[in-house]
Amino acid sequence: MKFAKLFSILLLTVIFSCKNETYSTEEIENIHAELKAKFAPDKRVELFDINFEQVDNQLILEGETTCKKAFNILLDSLKKRNLKFTNNVRVLPDSAVGNLQFAVARNSVINIRSNPKHSAELGTQGLLGMSLKVLDKKGDFYRIQTPDSYISWVDRGGITRMTKAEINAWDAAKKVIYTENFGYVYSDKSDKSQIVADITLGGLLKYITEDNDFYKVKYPDDRIGYIKKSEALVYNNWLQNVDATQENIETVAKTMMGSPYLWGGTSSKGMDCSGFTKMVYLINGFVIPRDASQQITAGKIVDEDLKFEGLEKGDLLFFGKKATADKKQRVTHVGIWLGNGKMEFIHSAGNVHLSSMDENHPEYDDFNKNRYLGSRRYLGEKDKLIIDLKEEIKL
Repeated sequence: MKFAKLFSILLLTVIFSCKNETYSTEEIENIHAELKAKFAPDKRVELFDINFEQVDNQLILEGETTCKKAFNILLDSLKKRNLKFTNNVRVLPDSAVGNLQFAVARNSVINIRSNPKHSAELGTQGLLGMSLKVLDKKGDFYRIQTPDSYISWVDRGGITRMTKAEINAWDAAKKVIYTENFGYVYSDKSDKSQIVADITLGGLLKYITEDNDFYKVKYPDDRIGYIKKSEALVYNNWLQNVDATQENIETVAKTMMGSPYLWGGTSSKGMDCSGFTKMVYLINGFVIPRDASQQITAGKIVDEDLKFEGLEKGDLLFFGKKATADKKQRVTHVGIWLGNGKMEFIHSAGNVHLSSMDENHPEYDDFNKNRYLGSRRYLGEKDKLIIDLKEEIKL
């Protein structure tokens, strides 16, 4: 239903009398639902949670949103109908975080949780040096948004908060990227010196200087350290030379073989199925959606007949529960097609390992073959959900 029609219906729901006014919130809630479906259909990446209540013939709006445009449309619809209302909705970020509306991850891996407490489910992770938006604060936790737009909570010890000017300076600074799965940042130009902290694949630190063997680097919280040059590269040089070919997708994926499965993990310390595909594409120069159910909405549909035909190395395979008459399709797993004449794919389930759709292959995966939902191609495809880091910094 078009918004204009909904707004007209809203007028009919307002009943006037000489002495008082009574409002039905049903149509207002319908408008809210329409706006949410259009502007914020996925609460993992956009918030539009608003409640309506009538108190003393006045409409009270409560809740929170990150979508100012949708909220303004809602307010305009109320004002045009001369409805009396009190607006208590928080448009995030707000005064809870002040002017420190940005942050950078300061640990090798930061754990980002579904709720502001350490016991909450691990939703995703961030890597050292990752730039973040800060939306809200509750106790010792901050609600943040990662570069793939994922919204969740991180404890204050994992981040260094910044102003707009400070985050711009951090983003523009020359950096070093760590290219091994695991390693350390040292306090001096020797691997025998004190360890400043650990570091993992994809971690970023500010470049200061270098010699033959070490990069001198700075953390977002101003700690100084040294990284072996054999384990890292200047970020722009690395990115300029990244070539996201089918072969390089396979090469990077296989460097993670044996990595443990971790629900919510997106780092070389441990990763879930979509965290694995995300890391493989990140090290090939792309930021892709976080979850499998989001990844299936990006790229180009391939293998529509579900026969494992026409697939190319690097395509993402999706698995789960197929749609029925009364239930929608549910995506619960993802892997990367390798083919290699053996119908092989690589995925994180228990750990990162190879499986095959060929029943004669020793790693035949009957379970996933029977819940195959389809595939998507990312390589060579232009899609707003697939962020090309080369274009981001205009190399």
